[in-house]
Amino acid sequence: MKTKKLFIVSLALTLATGPAMQARADADGLVGGIIGGIIGGAIVNESNKQRRAPAQRTYRAAPKATVSSAQREANRDVQVALNHFGFPAGSPDGVLGSRSRGAIREYQALLGYTPTGQLTEYERTLLVGSYHRAIAGGGMTMQQAAANPMGMKGLLVSWRDEAAGGVMPGTMAMVPVVPAPPVLQGAPTIPQFATTETAVPEPAPAPAAPAPVTAALPNFMGGGGAVQASLASHCNKVNLVTSTNGGFTTLASMSDANQALSEQFCLARTYAISQGEDMAAKIATATPTEIVAQCAGLAPAMKDQVSALSLKARDAVLSDVSAFALGSGMTPAQLSGTAKICLSVGYRTDDMDVALSSALLLTALGERVYGELLGHHLAMGFGTSMRPDLAMDWYQTGFDAAGAGTTPVFAPGQPERNELIRKAAWSLGGRS
Repeated sequence: MKTKKLFIVSLALTLATGPAMQARADADGLVGGIIGGIIGGAIVNESNKQRRAPAQRTYRAAPKATVSSAQREANRDVQVALNHFGFPAGSPDGVLGSRSRGAIREYQALLGYTPTGQLTEYERTLLVGSYHRAIAGGGMTMQQAAANPMGMKGLLVSWRDEAAGGVMPGTMAMVPVVPAPPVLQGAPTIPQFATTETAVPEPAPAPAAPAPVTAALPNFMGGGGAVQASLASHCNKVNLVTSTNGGFTTLASMSDANQALSEQFCLARTYAISQGEDMAAKIATATPTEIVAQCAGLAPAMKDQVSALSLKARDAVLSDVSAFALGSGMTPAQLSGTAKICLSVGYRTDDMDVALSSALLLTALGERVYGELLGHHLAMGFGTSMRPDLAMDWYQTGFDAAGAGTTPVFAPGQPERNELIRKAAWSLGGRS
């Protein structure tokens, strides 16, 4: 029993972002991870489990299997290719550990294969061959990726279809296929997206009679033809320009406000992805693919608050988000940890609704430095309408937090970063 309590306390201290006293108070409720409540319920109350702790035992590590140098090199090729296409496999050391297996599952899910974490020979050949093709393409590949809504992952999907002579039977082009996460008793069901086979097309329906004309607002985007701008592709382009210019724009060298602001937005995106991935790696109860699927449930739950970003003033939006957080049934520590993981997922998968929902939650929970992200979205129109006027208040939220001594979350080594963002944002907003 003593060992069990020590484990629970150490897990709570690792994952909770609240004060130490709160973390200890929530220790019995933080078992297995922090994805829960409104997006899956992986947090369970350990005190409800009537299990007796087993007697202390001494465990010996099993001997590691010997891996030949040729196999290690092949594994390294797989890890390099996974990282290149945006599936985080970690350092290419030739050992396919848990992180590499998670990256393989993401790769398999994206392309419509069964996400086992074990590559078939065809899947490995397609992955490594596509990597060599991308490297050989050089600048042309980067241009193609920048033009694709899914960036490098979109090229991988296209090359899969090309190799198969079109969309593969039983798969969905450009749509990740993920297994349904386990649903615990009392937890809401996660929205599932129906899949359709593409091998046998459905027969064309008979022509329907014309619908009667009724008075309604015109809607030219109701057919789903509108495509949201891709932040991943935008950051690919920004990084190319930054590299060409010899480095990031500084306060003294700024001549293009849009480039300067874009650089800082993409830099913050990178930090957010990294922070969330580090936290997700500590969750033993859900695979990376399951975490992605569970975070997807955050977007429909907060669609009204995300929509309000483009229409309402900052304080009104934060009031709505605070009410949502209070009604979620989760502690602030649980919500904060969940939001940071889902913020990473949203940016990594280019799902702006998930990213915006997460940033809103974090800002409403008092972590005001994340207000900067909402300012970037509104200033540039990623996932929102382009509203530089509304963006200024969200930027100011982040500036005020930094001025109050809050530890910087994004690029902490840039002391002039807030002034650079302020100057660029005010320039785009028509202020001097």
